[in-house]
Amino acid sequence: EAQLVESGGALVQAGGSLRLSCATSGFTNGEYAIGWFRQAPGKEREGVSCLSMTDGSTYYTDSVKGRFTISTDNANKTVYLEMNNLNADDTAIYYCAAAEGPYYYCSVSDRWYDVWGQGTQVTVSS
Repeated sequence: EAQLVESGGALVQAGGSLRLSCATSGFTNGEYAIGWFRQAPGKEREGVSCLSMTDGSTYYTDSVKGRFTISTDNANKTVYLEMNNLNADDTAIYYCAAAEGPYYYCSVSDRWYDVWGQGTQVTVSS
């Protein structure tokens, strides 16, 4: 059974950085896509970034472009979300999600994904 476990969330000051991790297990092959999503209190879930493990293609939503970087460590089967220059609007629970492929693209539509982690809290103080 495919599973995802997020970690790395914390309380950080505005302008600071965090690296979130998404540990993957149980996938039948390495051909899947990973998405990072976030949900702030009272708001809908928002797709932040995604990565195709098949061809390495990535996508970032406009609000995080230039500040967030998605990457993977294939040996450790972990996907990371490096977040820099954080601001209060980045405060949310962050989730990673997976869709088994292969996929030569990725999407930040949450309907595309069928495996979800439990989430990790990121709080940015101003």
